[in-house]
Order: sequence, then structure tokens, then C-alpha cells
Amino acid sequence: MKTVKAWISAARLKTLPLSLAGVVFGSFAAKKDGFWDSSVFIFALTTTLCFQILSNFANDLGDSQKGTDDNNRLGPVRAVQSGIISKSQMKFAVILMSLLSVLSACFLLMVANKDPLTFMSNQLILAYLIASVLSIAAAIMYTMGSKAYGYRGFGDLFVFIFFGLVSVIGSYGLFSKTIELELFLPAITIGLLSVAVLNLNNMRDIVNDQKYGKMTVVVKLGAKNAKSYHFYLFAIAAATLAIFISFPKFSPIYWITFLPFIVLGIHIKKVIQVTDPKEYDAELKKVALSTFLIALLFALTCYFAK
Repeated sequence: MKTVKAWISAARLKTLPLSLAGVVFGSFAAKKDGFWDSSVFIFALTTTLCFQILSNFANDLGDSQKGTDDNNRLGPVRAVQSGIISKSQMKFAVILMSLLSVLSACFLLMVANKDPLTFMSNQLILAYLIASVLSIAAAIMYTMGSKAYGYRGFGDLFVFIFFGLVSVIGSYGLFSKTIELELFLPAITIGLLSVAVLNLNNMRDIVNDQKYGKMTVVVKLGAKNAKSYHFYLFAIAAATLAIFISFPKFSPIYWITFLPFIVLGIHIKKVIQVTDPKEYDAELKKVALSTFLIALLFALTCYFAK
């Protein structure tokens, strides 16, 4: 039972809603535009979950290998760090999740391309295959290997690209077989809010990260400037979402999607006042769930609005 709990903990279930936010938003944007296939939606969710769990396992292993996860770390105890799961077991889990991610991505492309009237072009299929391979590589290389980009300050950029741009725009394209430029706006919103979650994580871990040479954006900026950076992430995210739902094709009811920013505004005030890094843990959950709620409210509005 203890081992099972350790694997569940290593999968970091609390991170999964955040990873699904972009898929939900992009999928229901496609539904609003007249494109929908429930099997595509299910496999898109499954593939995203595989990518995220893979990333969580690889992160657990990578930080343990580099010594970053020690007893002084403020966040939740990691599975490999605790000793309940060995490094060899986690390596096997990373390989297994990589294979499952590949299989799920292949099934996703198959079901998205099953209708002969709406076949994807060869170029689009190739683009999705490349995106899938890069997603798996990004999940593994965040903390693993000698060139782990998370230790070089590129974590924020990769989160923005994969949680925002690839997730929202890529999901839309699975249904429509096209790319709409206007989708860059909500993709920026979801991407920046996802970066904000990582920023909170890195503000909490700044002392340990500095100690072990993990040069995150927070370490490079310093604690004070990281808070200013955090504010601008939310300001731009709010602005891009507001512009998107102001488009003529959206009725005023779509402003319901903006409601979670009330909670996020309170969150910003709290972050500015934080003096003990431990307090960032509670804020992490608020931002992750608020981001998913934005996508969920958009989905519900698309489903019920005429």
C-alpha cells in the first residue's frame, strides 16, 4: 500500500487538470466552429495525461539524480527521494510511460484521420508526429540528462509552448484539420497561466535550486523580481483572453470564462505579501485549478450557448 501511494504521489495527480486545460479549451473552440468528434477528444485527453505523467516521473528521477531533491526541499516529498521507489524502478516507469505516450499519440492521429472526407494533409500529419516526439523529449529532458533545460532557465519557455500553444492550437487542429490564428490568444492565456504555476514552484524552491545550480528564471531574476514577473504573466493572460472573447462571434455570456480571474487577482495580492516560501504551495493549487476552470467554463459555454 505504501508503494502504491508513492507511485500515485509521483504521478502528481494535482498537476493533471492544468495539463488538460489547453486540450479542453482548444477542443471546445473547435466544437463552437462546427467540428467535433468525441473519440478524438477522449484520445487527446489520454495522450496529454500520458505526457504529463511521463514528465512527472522524469522530473522525480532527474532531480533525485542531481541531488536537488534533498531533505531541505520545501515541497512534497518525492518518490525516489523518499527511497520508497528506487531509481531503477523509476527509470523503467519513464520508459513505460514513453511507450504509452507514443501509442496514445498514434491512436489519436488514427481516430482524428478516420473520416476520408476530412483526411489530414501529409504535412499536417508530419507536424503532429514531430510535436508528439518533441513533447516526449521535452517531458524527459526537463530535469534528466547533462543538458536538462530546466536547469538552464528554459522551463518557462517550454511550458508556455507545450501547455499553451501546442495544447490549444494543436487540439483545435485535430478536429478542424486547420490552424486558426485567433486561437493564439487563448493559447497565450493558458500558456502564461501554466508558466505562473511553474514560477510559483520555483519561487518556493529558490534556495535549494540555487544550492544545486538549478538556474530557473526565478533564480536568475531573484525573489523580488520574480514576483513582478508573476504579475505580468497574469496581466497578459487576462488581456489575451479578454480580447479573444470580445470577438463578434462570441456573445456576452462568454465573459463567464473570465470569472476565475477574480480568484487570481486575490492570488496576486497574496503572492506579493508572501514572506515564507512554504506559503506558495497553497497558491500553486489555486492557479492550477483556476486555469482548468477557465477552460471548463469556456467548454460549458460553448456547449450550451447558441
